[in-house]
Amino acid sequence: MRHLLLILLACIVTTNAKALSVNDSTKVARDTIAFSLHEKKTALKTPADSLTHKAIFKPNPSRAVWLGAIVPGLGQIYNKKYWKLPLIYGGFAGLIYAISWNGRMYNDYKNAYLDITDNNPNTTSYLHFLTPDQQKSYDTTWLTSALKTRVSSFRRYRDLSVICAIGLYALSMVDAYVDAQLSDFDVSPDLSMKIAPTIMNNSYQNGLNASLGMKLKFNF
Repeated sequence: MRHLLLILLACIVTTNAKALSVNDSTKVARDTIAFSLHEKKTALKTPADSLTHKAIFKPNPSRAVWLGAIVPGLGQIYNKKYWKLPLIYGGFAGLIYAISWNGRMYNDYKNAYLDITDNNPNTTSYLHFLTPDQQKSYDTTWLTSALKTRVSSFRRYRDLSVICAIGLYALSMVDAYVDAQLSDFDVSPDLSMKIAPTIMNNSYQNGLNASLGMKLKFNF
């Protein structure tokens, strides 16, 4: 009888050991499969994450300024603000035309003024500013004053055009620097309000050190 009990006990121990071995093997296999799936998901996410990281562009403000100083508009190209190029180059085109036209008119009126004041009958370029009827009879004093006024006016217009061109050149550099500096500034239209309880200190009131109130917080 005792031998029979020992044999039965040995069978039970052997059966439990096999069951534990099977459970351990199953758990290890399940963990291995889960780890493999996690590795595959990580491998699939890695290219997308790397592409997202590469898509972020943070311009260098100093480089943007130097590029804008070398060629106006090059800083905007570096900052990828291409829509500003027509404004910059259109402004420069208009100012260059204004400088050229006002300079040409200034030289013409200046030569005419010099001709009418040199008392030389062979220099008559000022007659080009008169109609055929006016050339027959004109007031020399009035014409001299008018030519002098035109010389001063066109010289002033020419100088103002040059100053505006220099200002536009400096403005394009400043714009390139500001764009690069604020490239990562959050300009989202998110406007929200948050209401939360707060404790307010009332140190100026007798007998009260603190009181309960409400706090409004705006995000914009």
